[in-house]
Amino acid sequence: MSPPFHPLLYSLLLFLGMLVMLEVGRLLARRRREGPDGLNTIEAAVFALFGLLIAFTFSGAAARFQEKRMLVADEAGAIRTAYLRVDLAAREQQTALRELFRQYLDSRLETYRKLPDYKAASAERSRAKQIQAQRWSASVAAGKTRAPVTFLLLPTLNDMFHIAETRTMELQNHPPPVVYALLFGLGLLCSVLAGFRIGFGPKRDWLHILTFAAFTTVIIYTMLDVEYPRVGLIQLKDADRALVELRASME
Repeated sequence: MSPPFHPLLYSLLLFLGMLVMLEVGRLLARRRREGPDGLNTIEAAVFALFGLLIAFTFSGAAARFQEKRMLVADEAGAIRTAYLRVDLAAREQQTALRELFRQYLDSRLETYRKLPDYKAASAERSRAKQIQAQRWSASVAAGKTRAPVTFLLLPTLNDMFHIAETRTMELQNHPPPVVYALLFGLGLLCSVLAGFRIGFGPKRDWLHILTFAAFTTVIIYTMLDVEYPRVGLIQLKDADRALVELRASME
């Protein structure tokens, strides 16, 4: 599923916004005569909230990324098991069943190649479901002449269907957009507070200003990239290789 905003654009706006807010905070400090000694507790609380929000959101994104990787392996394993059990069907029925397996796996791979275009991926997923139904009917028919097909092949087909639906639901399993709005807002607020403290120094400290803005932006961009691994630089192509190799073995 596509993110509510592009990670690169979000990160760029955050970086520029933090630089602007750092300067705003510095100018506000210049208008005060007394130092910010009484604001230490408030600053610590706001920065702690910002850090906790980043930590929890990053942790959740990493966990969902790993779950997506494992689901690819689970789907490849389920398809491989079901494909091998086609040998239980009558010889004259095996060719048609194997061809349906190949068509189904081609459609599944094409579904994820079309992401993040969710509309195109949904259309391809509908095609996979049609092949799914054909394969189920063919397997049921094969089970009428060979009992092992009913007891061994059909349950593995159910596993395949279940994993496919789980992967579809996982595409939509993301934090609500308000979480990223909070991250953006807290990033700007922390920048104002940091700029306010910098303003009591003799001059701008560009090293600290750029380091704070850049590292915060890079961390949040990486988090977004991990959360939506079909959109940015971080991809699931290594995990998808399990399905690609399986498809090659079916020839």
